Amino acid sequence: MESISPNCLYAVPRHKALSPRTSIPHPPFQRKKKAWRKGRISASATTQNGVVSRALQLLSNSSSSAMEQLDFERGVCVPFRKYSPETVRNKVLESRGAIVSLMLRGVEIVWSLGLYWSNLTYDFLVGRDEEVVPYRARQLRNLLCDLGPSFIKAGQVLANRPDIIREDYMNELCILQDDVPSFPNQIAFRIMEEELGQPLEAVFSRISSETIAAASLGQVYRATLRGTGEDVAIKVQRPGIEPIIYRDLFLFRTLASFLNGISMQKLGCNAELIVDEFGEKLLEELDYTLEARNLEDFLENFKNDPTVKIPLVYKQFCGPRVLVMEWIDGIRCTNPKAIKEAGLDVDGFLTVGVSAALRQLLEFGLFHGDPHPGNIFAMRDGRIAYVDFGNVAVLSQQNKQILIDAVVHAVNEDYAEMANDFTRLGFLTPGTDVTPIIPALEAIWQNSSGKGLSDFNFRSVTGKFNQLVYNYPIRIPERFSLVIRSLLTQEGICFTLKPDFKFLEVAYPYVAKRLLTDPNPALRERLIQVLFKDGLFQWKRLENLIVLAKENVTKMSSNPALQVKSTQNQRDRKVERKLDLTDTIKDGARLFFIDEGIRRQLLLALTEDSKLHIEELVDVYRLVEDQIDMPTVALEVARDLPTVVRDLLLSWSQSVLSDR
Repeated sequence: MESISPNCLYAVPRHKALSPRTSIPHPPFQRKKKAWRKGRISASATTQNGVVSRALQLLSNSSSSAMEQLDFERGVCVPFRKYSPETVRNKVLESRGAIVSLMLRGVEIVWSLGLYWSNLTYDFLVGRDEEVVPYRARQLRNLLCDLGPSFIKAGQVLANRPDIIREDYMNELCILQDDVPSFPNQIAFRIMEEELGQPLEAVFSRISSETIAAASLGQVYRATLRGTGEDVAIKVQRPGIEPIIYRDLFLFRTLASFLNGISMQKLGCNAELIVDEFGEKLLEELDYTLEARNLEDFLENFKNDPTVKIPLVYKQFCGPRVLVMEWIDGIRCTNPKAIKEAGLDVDGFLTVGVSAALRQLLEFGLFHGDPHPGNIFAMRDGRIAYVDFGNVAVLSQQNKQILIDAVVHAVNEDYAEMANDFTRLGFLTPGTDVTPIIPALEAIWQNSSGKGLSDFNFRSVTGKFNQLVYNYPIRIPERFSLVIRSLLTQEGICFTLKPDFKFLEVAYPYVAKRLLTDPNPALRERLIQVLFKDGLFQWKRLENLIVLAKENVTKMSSNPALQVKSTQNQRDRKVERKLDLTDTIKDGARLFFIDEGIRRQLLLALTEDSKLHIEELVDVYRLVEDQIDMPTVALEVARDLPTVVRDLLLSWSQSVLSDR
């Protein structure tokens, strides 16, 4: 049942001041210093009906504002959603039997977690809390497995939340992303038949007797379609998990309602907001029809990219608990020997992988949230293949532009604006004083990039950023925790294939090409910001951008997947073999004639320091002369001339009228 959002009015959180915190040794969860005494959230609740009545009132009072805050941060308004606190409450309180089950589940959880927490408290009191961390971390992982899919999923989320849990516990919980027990085949086959509405033999001529992979919500089998002989992967959901997940989400949010005051002080947000992010994503993953839709969206996004393989989805065989998609016969991307034996160029494959990841993040705003080694393959023709699209995240156009802003601000070493970008992305509460965080950001970036791209990697930056998150009331929004995990996981895969791999040496050329060639007006504005610093034109920076962009085009065009001549729909695929700057030159000419400020800056750039910068201009031309067709560029500029003249006259007339 989907819930309809009543409106798109956003409740902006109250202003807060940023303050470092002192460390309090209570593993495994992070504690942050009490920074504010004012504005603590309080909620009065009637107690005559006990804990359930209080929980219902708190959920009713705060659920809409929490969900609206999520929409506000994301820059979207979701009219229909799978998750809402009201939907969860109605599910778990629909009958007396459901309420009894809820109470029994609550007792089970409180007993298990209470026993674990008492052990942590004892460790702290006797002074051995640090020495037993590895054991307690393993104990926590096993406990989450015993408590079921909601807690396994919660453990997987916590494995990427340095703002909530310690790093040593994070590392242990990462095991939950790959090592989850499977359930019996007989149960899985029964669920398949229920969803298909017919015996398995009627649809499949063969099905594997063992699971290919098992995850927190389901497991995968390999089969062959009887009608076509095509090999497919069948993903089937664990039995009976929906009621358990709804009960757990209700209990999570009830507990969170009592922790809002603490959470506001230490994370800068409601605890309910964190639960809502988790619950929304979890219920989306629970519906395999949504995953089928995600597959179709990825297919559409990459339909003209010959370097990326997305499996086909067989929607006629899919349902809420079963997903049937094309079987990917590729090489595990953590097997460098097999990749080399297949005749693939490792550098070229890595360039394809990083470019595909950045396209998802910065171009499409729809990216794979779980690209671990079991979900990414190298195809024998050089393509990169993705599977498992249950965990995807969406970035709004606004979020994508802010991310690009952050890249521009990093290039320009504008750390004050980088700090403001954190607020705009939802890491900090709106209105927060970012002054104390600016020196910390500068130190992180300078230490990570000061020695050049050869010494930069995301893991080192993330480690320093985790400490920043630990010291300040920063909350990592769920979608960006997925971004961080995605980048870290893919960088780890790259290190496996090539130990001296440098992520930015591949990422920067992609970003450079995007800045130079994308006609999006917002990106044109960012390009201008990069090329001008303190009012001066950066000739060297322009040359570096061109060199990096050419490098990206060269590496991408050398991929074996682009050499295929008999691929279906090959004529429709976009293959870039040169750096196409036609639109950029045309837009530059337009700006020169129309925008007086840009025209003045460009003329100053050619005459800075009382000399003509002809030599720099010639150097730039030499870099692009083999990439552009001057007659074509001249023709495009000439075609655009009437529009430019019209806009120039309109601009002139408006200035005349404004002077009067």
